[in-house]
This record gives sequence, structure tokens and C-alpha cells, in this order.
Amino acid sequence: MDQHTAPQTPLQTQPHPHPQPQPRPRPWLRAGLALSGWPALAATALPDGEPLRWIPIVLFVTLGPGCALLLPLPGSLRPAARLEALALAAPLSLSLATLTATALFLVAGFSAPLFLGSLAVFCTVVAPLPAVPLPAATRGAAERTKPVPEGPI
Repeated sequence: MDQHTAPQTPLQTQPHPHPQPQPRPRPWLRAGLALSGWPALAATALPDGEPLRWIPIVLFVTLGPGCALLLPLPGSLRPAARLEALALAAPLSLSLATLTATALFLVAGFSAPLFLGSLAVFCTVVAPLPAVPLPAATRGAAERTKPVPEGPI
């Protein structure tokens, strides 16, 4: 028999019993992450010591760049995996902030607006891109735990 008239096996004729759910697009989340640094940069125009100045700056520097790299995650992650990704976002953000501040100090050009502007540009560029793959422990949480029944062979 040639290739066109060969009988098909049951695996070829039946669809996969458990199709994988497709991640839901979240354009509003990506847009929010892309724009998250600009209010912090605008807050530098307020007087020193104002809570409306330092609260958005601290929140953005602590979570903004890391969330832009790691989120949005597929909707199939368990809540513990989402919490782990958020917990990973903080040290990742602070690491990027440290690298940015160090680079600006090395070129003798550090200022708060330039520092925040650099991080805001980074978030704006990175947020529309796909998320960085998560560690192995989190990837395991994304998979379904139900066993797939085997068909006759």
C-alpha cells in the first residue's frame, strides 16, 4: 500500500482527548506594565518628602521592571505559581535598578529623573514582549495534574 491508501491508526483519527487551553490575551495588563514607570517619573516633579512623590517611585522601582519581564503569565498557572512569580519580580526589579544606578554612577550622570526614565523606557520596551520563562518549579505548576488516559495501541 502506498502512503495515501494506508489505513490510519486510532491515534491519527481521534483528536487529543484533553486539548491544552490557550492563554488568554491580556492587553490591558501589558499596557499597564508598559506605562507603569511614567507616573513614577512624573512624581519627581513634586516637592521632596511628599508621600505622593516617593510612594509611586518606591512601588515602581521595587516591582515595575520585574513584573514587565515576568508577566503576564498564562492563565493556567495555579495561585501559588502566580505568587511565586510576583515574589521573583521584586528581587529582579531591584537587581535591574541596581545595575542601572551603577551604570549611571560610573558615567557620572546619575539623577533621579534619568534613573527612573531609564527604567520606564525599559518597562515600555519589555512589557509587550513575551514573558521570560519561569523557573522549573513554576513551570511544573503550570501543567495539568490530571492523568491522560491511554488509548488502545
